[in-house]
Amino acid sequence: MLLNRLWILFFSMICFLSNISFAQEVIKGKILDEVTNVPIPDVQILLENGNSTLTDENGIFGFQKNQVFFGNQVLEFSKEGYVTKRFPVIVSEGKILNLAFITLKIDVAANLNQSGLISLSPQELDEEEGGVDNIAGLLHATKDVFLNAAAYDFSATFFRPRGLDSDQSVLMINGIEMNKIFNGRPQWSNWGGLNDAQRNQVFSRNLTVSDNNFGGLSGTTNIIMRASQYKKGGKITYAFANRSYKARMIGVYNTGMNNNGWAMSVLLSKRYADEGFNEGTLYDANSFFLSVEKKINSRHSLNFTAFYTPNIRGKSAAKTQEVVNLKGTTYNSFWGMQNGKIRNSRIKTIREPVFMLNHYFSISEKTSLNTNIGYQFGSVGNSRLDYGGSSLSFGPENEEIYSGGGSNPDPSYYQYMPSYFLRNEDNLNYEAAYLAQQEFLNNGQVDWNRIYEANALVAAQGGNSVYVLYEDINEDKQYTMNSILSSQISDDIKINASVSYKNFRSKNYAKVNDLLGGTGYLDVDAFSENSDEAQNDLQNRNRIVGIGDKFKYNFLLNANIFDAFAQFRFDYNQWEFFVSGKTSYVQYQRDGIFQNGNFPEHSKGKSELLRFFDFNSKAGVVYKIDGHHYLESNIAFLSRAPNLRNSFSNSRQNNDVVKNIKSEKGEAIDMSYIYRSPQMNLRISGFFNHFHDGTEISFYYADGISGIEEQNTSTAFVQEILTGIEMDYLGLEFGADFSLTSTIKLRAAGSIGEYIYSSNPFLYLTSDDFNEPLLMGSSHLKNYHIAGGPENAFQLGFEYRDPSFWWFSTSINWFSDAYIDTSPLTRTKNFYQDPIDGQPFNDYDATDAKQLLKQEKFDSYKLVNLVGGKSWIVDGNFVGFFASISNILNTKYRTGGYEQSRNANFRTMKEDQARDIPLFSPKYWFGYGTTYYLNFYVRF
Repeated sequence: MLLNRLWILFFSMICFLSNISFAQEVIKGKILDEVTNVPIPDVQILLENGNSTLTDENGIFGFQKNQVFFGNQVLEFSKEGYVTKRFPVIVSEGKILNLAFITLKIDVAANLNQSGLISLSPQELDEEEGGVDNIAGLLHATKDVFLNAAAYDFSATFFRPRGLDSDQSVLMINGIEMNKIFNGRPQWSNWGGLNDAQRNQVFSRNLTVSDNNFGGLSGTTNIIMRASQYKKGGKITYAFANRSYKARMIGVYNTGMNNNGWAMSVLLSKRYADEGFNEGTLYDANSFFLSVEKKINSRHSLNFTAFYTPNIRGKSAAKTQEVVNLKGTTYNSFWGMQNGKIRNSRIKTIREPVFMLNHYFSISEKTSLNTNIGYQFGSVGNSRLDYGGSSLSFGPENEEIYSGGGSNPDPSYYQYMPSYFLRNEDNLNYEAAYLAQQEFLNNGQVDWNRIYEANALVAAQGGNSVYVLYEDINEDKQYTMNSILSSQISDDIKINASVSYKNFRSKNYAKVNDLLGGTGYLDVDAFSENSDEAQNDLQNRNRIVGIGDKFKYNFLLNANIFDAFAQFRFDYNQWEFFVSGKTSYVQYQRDGIFQNGNFPEHSKGKSELLRFFDFNSKAGVVYKIDGHHYLESNIAFLSRAPNLRNSFSNSRQNNDVVKNIKSEKGEAIDMSYIYRSPQMNLRISGFFNHFHDGTEISFYYADGISGIEEQNTSTAFVQEILTGIEMDYLGLEFGADFSLTSTIKLRAAGSIGEYIYSSNPFLYLTSDDFNEPLLMGSSHLKNYHIAGGPENAFQLGFEYRDPSFWWFSTSINWFSDAYIDTSPLTRTKNFYQDPIDGQPFNDYDATDAKQLLKQEKFDSYKLVNLVGGKSWIVDGNFVGFFASISNILNTKYRTGGYEQSRNANFRTMKEDQARDIPLFSPKYWFGYGTTYYLNFYVRF
């Protein structure tokens, strides 16, 4: 039914776009620098029908008869370092349009768009799997007013355009897709700090046409790191900030193409901070980039690109409101002082170099073939403290007995908070609560000295470490090969096609980083009562591990992906349209190296081979009412394999595949009205996206679980698997800028949306604490909002650019309707079942339950930002600076949060919520307060 409605909307739009006319004529002109009147070479002149040309060394350009159409239209003149100009013209049949001299002015703010001023929220920065290292795939500024606002001003709030996660965007470098196979998202840290090497980008918005790839719902970006595409010259930049890093240095030099057909580009950069905006968050990142191109002849060119951006960053923790009330929004429980220095227990380390070889083959004037080979390897690590260390002894019948284990080292652990001592109404221990409060206020950080002392004490008695610092490692290797064909088969028809193959192999294990003063660590599950089940590797029983040893888990993930893409574009006088399709074949397999004691039969060796066949299609049409007004509509039918992360229910311990796993399906449509003129640009878009058959896996510790028959308990560390997820994304977005004068511009942007679950997905739990999965049935999430930043965002902005090369702009941004991430388990039958007998609670009250399960909506808020700069021309070189201040009013706001699942049923949740301060209230992430960024640069 939904598909029928989408097709009716789409073809109704096509029927409306029906007025076709054909005419052709010649346009020519010359481009000069506004200040010096020197001709400007390599300026791109873009016609509305998509045809374009470049000025020659004398600044002259021209369009042939078969490239243009008659009537009103707008020419766009653009070149890096200059302000883009749009020029309205009327092309008449039988006449030559000579534009004589067109002038462009220097863009004194050009460096702003190259400096990565995206303010990432702590939640985004601390995502362990690299899920949201950027704002939904928007690294760069675009000419679209709304996308500019989303990339720079809205990103600080965890705002996602159209509510979509970054796995819905496609990021390519030199035509090679860079999205991670494990989770489908770009790992932006792999090319962080390479700002000036990323200036050449081709961006396709949402469902619009993309030449190199089928694309994603959030759009497609192809970053061109080809040596010949960089203008000859260099740049040195130094910046100060108080955000995730405190200082940044960049040096870049491009040779341009020399007479022997060689071009080279080199970039080095460093970003660092002993402590970022949040407490204890160190930052140390280095970036290296090299691109070398050899033009073999007029038809063949080879380009080699390599970049390596090793980076280390300290994470910050989500916080309950009780913690915030005591310590503030910048508090971080992951760090403590050791020998007078900050030491963070949660460090994310990324070391993944990338190498690419690209062959560019000009088959003819109208046909080209781009063949690419890419190789990425290295590791991503996330460290943490483990406190389950045990000592081994033997009972009277020689049975193995494990004892020991340390207390939780997290200073914000609920049993250390004042509320814990006030949890029982009949035993309110105010003295203990006061002492806990004072301890937390005065200390409240990881006590490294106590950890070392505890390990030393146990070692002196002949025992093993009870604390250890270890690292979860993903050690990946990925090979990518593809060929991209582009052919203009006639004046009106263009074909794009590609084939690609990816091979992915990932080693996943835990590694001991520091014994913290101890002598060794026993590799068993200290909480298991059965000696066989306690073994993390049955083939190496009771193994004592040291620094650098693998322990806990060890397995491989393998993937093979084949893609084929084809697209037809039809460009005519007043309308254009495209159709494209992609077919994919995906293989996944897990290969266990350790034989886990809880799953001895299906943890070691290879799992079943998962196979997915998918087909995607999309189409779009644009109707050009005249040279200023456009109507656009796009539609897509999508199918994609689940990512590796959501294919195996508990990959660290066994080979179990998610039950009834399917490819996720989706349908999407959007319609836009676009207006362009030299004075004003406007886009208004309505969109609707529907997804179904989605899968999601979460890991947490839960209390109050019913149905555990193996042991007399209702608590367990579980894997929560949701299948059959359906989601609807409906909304409107707009962006407009208006030039009041040649120096003053106003802009406005906004998004209004509703992003909700549209079904009740199936939920089941797995754990090493019970043998068979617990089938919890439907999780009643329908009409709950999908967490992911504010659904509504609006901006008003003002910009002034003075002819004497200084400028400033300011914006007021308002956000509302952001929701907490709900706990699916509490929306199942488990919520009203007594964990002892599985029967409904005799005190269950539907009205109370509805109130307890009401989704929290965060307060609305506004952010005021200011940015400006000044540049000078000194002996033909650019010298300048720009500065920005974000959140001038120092507004405190939540960027996200989640319900804890510790209270899994009605009785425990009601009891907890009745307390003045609940023990397991939601945890939140908070945005930065007032931050600054100051950048100095020299361009030569």
